[in-house]
Amino acid sequence: MSEAGGGRGCGCRVPQRAPWSLVAATASLCLVLATSVCTARAAPMSREEKQKLGNQVLEMFDHAYGNYMEHAYPADELMPLTCRGRVRGQEPSRGDVDDALGKFSLTLIDSLDTLVVLNKTKEFEDAVRKVLRDVNLDNDVVVSVFETNIRVLGGLLGGHSLAIMLKEKGEYMQWYNDELLQMAKQLGYRLLPAFNTTSGLPYPRINLKFGIRKPEARTGTETDTCTACAGTLILEFAALSRFTGATIFEEYARKALDFLWEKRQRSSNLVGVTINIHTGDWVRKDSGVGAGIDSYYEYLLKAYVLLGDDSFLERFNTHYDAIMRYISQPPLLLDVHIHKPMLNARTWMDSLLAFFPGLQVLKGDIRPAIETHEMLYQVIKKHNFLPEAFTTDFRVHWAQHPLRPEFAESTYFLYKATGDPYYLEVGKTLIENLNKYARVPCGFAAMKDVRTGSHEDRMDSFFLAEMFKYLYLLFADKEDIIFDIEDYIFTTEAHLLPLWLSTTNRSISKKNTTSEYTELDDSNFDWTCPNTQILFPNDPLYAQSIREPLKNVVDKSCPRGIIRVEESFRSGAKPPLRARDFMATNPEHLEILKKMGAASAIDAEDGLRFMQEMIELSSQQQKEQQLPPRAVQIISHPFFGRVVLTAGPAQFGLDLSKHKETRGFVASSKPYNGCSELTNPEAVMGKIALIQRGQCMFAEKARNIQNAGAIGGIVIDDNEGSSSDTAPLFQMAGDGKDTDDIKIPMLFLFSKEGSIILDAIREHEEVEVLLSDKARDRDPESEDQPSSENDSQSQSAEQTLSLSKTVDLVDQETPENPLDSHSEPLSPADTEETAGLAPSEQTPSSTESLETTRLDGECTELDNQPKEQSETEEDSNPNVSWGKKVQPIDSILADWNEDIEAFEMMEKDEL
Repeated sequence: MSEAGGGRGCGCRVPQRAPWSLVAATASLCLVLATSVCTARAAPMSREEKQKLGNQVLEMFDHAYGNYMEHAYPADELMPLTCRGRVRGQEPSRGDVDDALGKFSLTLIDSLDTLVVLNKTKEFEDAVRKVLRDVNLDNDVVVSVFETNIRVLGGLLGGHSLAIMLKEKGEYMQWYNDELLQMAKQLGYRLLPAFNTTSGLPYPRINLKFGIRKPEARTGTETDTCTACAGTLILEFAALSRFTGATIFEEYARKALDFLWEKRQRSSNLVGVTINIHTGDWVRKDSGVGAGIDSYYEYLLKAYVLLGDDSFLERFNTHYDAIMRYISQPPLLLDVHIHKPMLNARTWMDSLLAFFPGLQVLKGDIRPAIETHEMLYQVIKKHNFLPEAFTTDFRVHWAQHPLRPEFAESTYFLYKATGDPYYLEVGKTLIENLNKYARVPCGFAAMKDVRTGSHEDRMDSFFLAEMFKYLYLLFADKEDIIFDIEDYIFTTEAHLLPLWLSTTNRSISKKNTTSEYTELDDSNFDWTCPNTQILFPNDPLYAQSIREPLKNVVDKSCPRGIIRVEESFRSGAKPPLRARDFMATNPEHLEILKKMGAASAIDAEDGLRFMQEMIELSSQQQKEQQLPPRAVQIISHPFFGRVVLTAGPAQFGLDLSKHKETRGFVASSKPYNGCSELTNPEAVMGKIALIQRGQCMFAEKARNIQNAGAIGGIVIDDNEGSSSDTAPLFQMAGDGKDTDDIKIPMLFLFSKEGSIILDAIREHEEVEVLLSDKARDRDPESEDQPSSENDSQSQSAEQTLSLSKTVDLVDQETPENPLDSHSEPLSPADTEETAGLAPSEQTPSSTESLETTRLDGECTELDNQPKEQSETEEDSNPNVSWGKKVQPIDSILADWNEDIEAFEMMEKDEL
C-alpha cells in the first residue's frame, strides 16, 4: 500500500506540467506537509547518520536484487534459503499465493522503478533491456487478476513513467521508444476478458494465453472475489488508458468501482470482504481495513488525486466516516459486521492494516494515524516483526511475516507529515531487524514464525518493489533523488504514476453518481483542505504527546479506548458478562444468560457477543493445551545464526522455555534410528545427537542418546520430503511411563528441515546448532556486517549454494493463512502410534500450529470494545436514542441463527 510522495520545506507546489484543475488533487497530497516541517524539531538525526542509513538500504537492496539476478532470474521469485528460483509448476503448489507467479520474471518487473528511485539508472537500463528481451506474456498459466495488475501491469507502467523521464533528461534511455508501454498494453488486453460478467466485476483469475471459460483456460468457474481484488484496478487501468488513448481500460475499472459502491451496505456505508461477481451479494459480511478490502479504500482516494474526479473523493469520505465511526477505536482497528456495525466480527487484526496510518496521512487525519502506528510499532518491538495477525490483547494469532512493507510505508508518510525524527529511529529499527533476523547469504528470507525466528524459503517481489523504496525515501534528502518525487503518486505496489496523467486523454465521461445514493455530511470534507491550523498544531511535541500514552500498550497497560470503557462503567452502567468470566455454578451468571436475547435489544446484542467469545475461548483453550514450537538455529560458519529451522517440541526432557538454550555440535547416532544402545558413544559425547524417526518410541531414543553422553537430540522425520511448510507441527509424546529420567532437550524436524542440517554436515563437517524456544541474536563478532557484505557475499553465497544444490527441498507456502490463500487446511500428518506421536492441534498457520503465544500484558478485555463503549456512553446520556445504533429486538432475534453460522464460518476461516 502507498500514498503519494510528499514535499519538503515549508510549502507544497503543484507539478509544473499540471494545470489548475489539478491544484485540489495536489493539495490533498501536500496538505500535511506545509505545517510540521516549519516547526522546531527535537534532536534531529544528523545528515551524516541519515546518509549512512540510506547507504545501508542501498547495500541491502543490492544484496536482495543481486542474488535474485544471480540465482533466480528469469524465474519469478528467489528462494533465498536454497539459492534458486521459484518457477511455477516446478515447485509444489502453495495454493492461491502462487497465482502471483506467471512465468514473466515477476521480481524484475516489480523492481524496475525501485532501481531509479535508488539512483541505479544504469542497472535500470539493463533491466529494461532484459524485460524486453526475455519476458513473455503469452504463457499458458492461470494468474490472479489483482496481483498481475498491481505487480506486473503496475511495474511496466512505473518503469515506462521513469524511462520517459530519464529520456527527457538526455543521459539515459535515449534508445527507448515506449516498449514497456506496449507490453503493458498487451497485458491489459489479456486481462480484459476477466471483466466479462454481468456486474462488471472481474473474475479473480485468468489464463494469460486462453482467457476465461475456454476448456484450455482452466478457470472462469469462480463466483466470488474479494473487494480489494475488484476495487484495486483504477490507477493502473486509467493510467494505461491515459498513456495509450485506449479508453476501454479505464471504462472497465470505473464500472467495477461503480458496482462496488452501489452494493455497499446503505445503513453503515461499509463493504464486505467477499462479493459474488454475478449477483452482487455479499458472501462475507465482515468489514475492516485489512486483508480483502484495504486497497479498495486506498484507490478511491488516490483515483481522486490522480484523475481529479470529485466522485471518488466523495465516496472515500463516505466510507472513511463509517470506518472512523465503527471500525476505528484508536489505537485498534477492529472488523465489524456490515449490517450490525456495532458488533465486532473478530477479536484479532491482520498485518495488512498497517498501511492505513499512511492513508490517513494522505487524508490529513494525523492523530489516529499516529496512535495506530505507535501500537503497531510496540508489537514489532516485542517480536522484531509484525505478525501476520495478532489479537486485541496483542497475542500472536498468525506467526508468519513475509517481509511485508506496509508498516515501513506508513512510517515514511508519518515522517513526511510530522518531520518528527522519531520516525527515522523507527526506520532504523526496521533496517536493523531485517539485517539481523531476515538476512541470509542468498537474500532475505521471510519469517515462518516470529516467535521462534525460523525462516521460510520465500522472498516475495513486493519486498524489492516497496520495502527498499520506502526505507530509502525515509532517509533521503531532495538532492539524493534524481527526479522530483512530488510529480508522482504511488500505487498500492509503490509503483510511480505521473500526476500529469489527469489532463491526458480525458475522454471518459464522469458522472457523479455519489449523491444518488447518500446525503453527504459536510464534515466529511473537513480534512481534505490544507488547513494548517486545524491539521497540525504549531507544537513540535504534538506527535510525541499522542504517542506517549501508548508506549506500554503491548506490555503493561490497556489501549486508551478500553480505558475509556472502564471509566464509563464506573459511572454506573454495569459491564456485560464476558465469556472468560462465566461460571456455570454462579446463579447470577445463569440469570444473565436467560435474559440474553429475550429482555431487550441490549441484552440481545450482549448475547451475540457472548456466543462469539465462547467460540473463540473454546478454540483458544484447545490451542493452549499444546506446547509452542521451538527453534534449531545453525550458528557455525557460514551460517552464523542466519538459518533458523522450526522444530516440534517434546512432552518430556528439558523444557527450553524454562531453561537456558542448549548449544553444541551435531553428530549422527549409530544406529541412526537410536532404538538400541549406541555403537558410537564417543561420536555423540557432549554433542547434539541426530536420530531418525521410527521403529521405537521417542522416549526410548532419548534415553539411548542420553546414556551415550549426548547433551540433546534432534529427531528427523523418515518421510522423505515432509516439511513444516506443508504439515502441522506436532509434539513428541512420551511412552506412557515416567519420563522424569530424561534430562536432555529433544526436538523434532521434518525431512526438509533435517536435510539442511545433514547436508551442512556433508559440506562443512563441523556444524554447531542452538536448541532454544526462540532464535537468539547472532554473534556480532562472527557475523558478516552489512558494510562488508559485498566482500564476503560471493564466498558465503557460493558455499550455501553448493549446499543447497545437494538438497531437493519441498517448499510450500502454508495455504491456511487467509492473507495469502483461501485454500482448505491441509490434513494433519499421519501419526505414528508406535513412536508415541501426539499431533498438535492445528492453528491458522502451520508455522504456528502449536500455540498462540500470549504477550506479557495485563489487558485482556479488548473484545468488542466499540460496542461496549457506545452502549455505555449512550446509556449515560438520556437524550440519545437506542434506536439509532441498535437494531429492533425482532430483527436481532431473526438474525440469531445467521450470526451463529457467521461465527462458526469465521472460526473455520481461521483454521
